[in-house]
Amino acid sequence: MKKTTTRLADGRELIYYDLRDDAVRDERDRRPLDPVATASEIRHDRLLGDSVAIASHRQARTYHPPADECPLCPSRDGRLSEIPAPDYDVAVFENRFPSLAGDSGRCEVVCFTPDHDASFADLSEEQAALVLEAWTDRTAELSQLPGVEQVFCFENRGAEIGVTLGHPHGQIYAYPFITPRTERMLTSLAAHREATGGNLFDDTVADELADGRRIVLEGEHWVVFVPYAAHWPYEVHLYPKRRVPDLLALDEAARTEFPQIYLEVLRRFDRIFAGRDGGKEAGPDGGKGEGTSRGPRAAGAARTPYIAAWHQAPLRAGRREDFALHLELFTIRRTSGKLKFLAGSESGMNVFINDVPPEAAAERLREVASE
Repeated sequence: MKKTTTRLADGRELIYYDLRDDAVRDERDRRPLDPVATASEIRHDRLLGDSVAIASHRQARTYHPPADECPLCPSRDGRLSEIPAPDYDVAVFENRFPSLAGDSGRCEVVCFTPDHDASFADLSEEQAALVLEAWTDRTAELSQLPGVEQVFCFENRGAEIGVTLGHPHGQIYAYPFITPRTERMLTSLAAHREATGGNLFDDTVADELADGRRIVLEGEHWVVFVPYAAHWPYEVHLYPKRRVPDLLALDEAARTEFPQIYLEVLRRFDRIFAGRDGGKEAGPDGGKGEGTSRGPRAAGAARTPYIAAWHQAPLRAGRREDFALHLELFTIRRTSGKLKFLAGSESGMNVFINDVPPEAAAERLREVASE
């Protein structure tokens, strides 16, 4: 991998990650950009004890542009974009419309491929491995910024999720605080250690492997399962079998196997609802449909919207080594043409109601495995 760091016309950082060591990245951003003006601030909710990012400048961000005006495509044929080069492998840059900025953190955009019509599931294992290297490198770099407490790499895919740019990309947030979700995990981790002397993450993975009903895919170094108390109709967690706190701590064997495991899981997600061309589809109660489709993506089927989220240990948490890096992947679709909305119970009381039994979801994800 070759890494090249440069600057965009408004001073934001741009980093290229190339598969070829002889790649040259000397293109200059020729756009007449004004300096970035952000109004991000963090406000503390005294009642709930959590933090809210206020970022009014994001109202002006780019919203569903036509493909020939995509700001994440390479700059070609006189069309200038956020990436000055006419081609790239993986590119990362500071978001021009960040939720977090300055003393309130940092936001970056990760472009997985120059192909506007592709998705992460379409990448080769070599390309996916390069994205993993970019995530790891950015985690290392952002962890060194003053005030950063946690680094979060994630991908939102699909207009149903709220994505405003169709180009395959993810984001990285560097938070100036430990997120509420992580705080809750740390509390549960400490309580489990006090009660049993064991590690909650290790015991959870061991229990899932022993039970077996919710296992979706298992490799030599990774395991994928639907959680016992899954919040979403189709939700899986990917854990390295050797517990590590963050992406930087993954060993070479786990890094090598990850692309194969992750790409297979993403492709299965795209087949869950492939019923329109003869594919089998699970009903609201987890029941089976007829037939099956096992191609990379069922012909004519819409891509499944999803969120993929890396959970990494906070940078300065006590007993940081007890935390387990894992990736959470879920879709907001509960059946073909129907979405799982966060309605009154979920949004008002944070109590999730799941329409698909986790065991049925795992069975469905095993059924659509690649041949």
